[in-house]
Amino acid sequence: MTITFLGTGTSQGIPVIGSDHPVCLSKDPRDKRLRVSVLISWKNFNYVIDCGPDFRQQMLTNSVTKLDGILFTHEHADHTAGIDDIRPFFFRQGDIPIYAHQRVISSLNRRFDYIFADENRYPGAPAVKVTQVINNETIELGDLKVIPIEAYHNRLQVFGYRFGDFVYLTDVKSIEEAETKKMMGAKVLVVNALREEPHHSHFNLDEALAFAQKVGAEKTYFTHISHILGFHEEVEKKLPKNVFLAYDNLQLKI
Repeated sequence: MTITFLGTGTSQGIPVIGSDHPVCLSKDPRDKRLRVSVLISWKNFNYVIDCGPDFRQQMLTNSVTKLDGILFTHEHADHTAGIDDIRPFFFRQGDIPIYAHQRVISSLNRRFDYIFADENRYPGAPAVKVTQVINNETIELGDLKVIPIEAYHNRLQVFGYRFGDFVYLTDVKSIEEAETKKMMGAKVLVVNALREEPHHSHFNLDEALAFAQKVGAEKTYFTHISHILGFHEEVEKKLPKNVFLAYDNLQLKI
């Protein structure tokens, strides 16, 4: 299994438009972060978790020519706004499978009604095949059973996903013990670490480190990173030896 970090930034991305913050002006490519998303590939399967406004650029950068489906964590724009750019995949493959909580499906249906329309479809519009994600019900993707993991982004429910030995979570502020147990034994954990200061709906760095220690994966990678966390090179030096900052286009083999 190959994991490609398509984007590791927060909702504004880095650099932030118009910002003169030192991290936004950094020349280190690891400090330039598109909106958060990840590509999971095995055998001949390609699945993406989240489809934000940078989706087109991410697909081109990583030369993705086939997409078997998209799993959504939640409905916020930085995780969903790129759905129209599934069109090239739709034209080649037909309806694109998507997987999401019913609340997220309803939100997408309102915002992108032309994609979900059953009748009088505009000829250039893409179409999707919808599967509702329900907690404690596995999802069959290709030859793999994927486990949903429920967490909370302040008061908003979000889904993370476990693909074999790989666990991906983002936009998490709290999670129940029963859901944490679903991650035990994983080799790689990915979780959000927004900044050092506390935040109302995201783990800060200390919370993410404590969570990583609790799960006990062989390696943990932080994502959904704000520019105010600091320079990639400087922050990573302070982390435990098995904890890393993810960066755009980083690839892992599991």
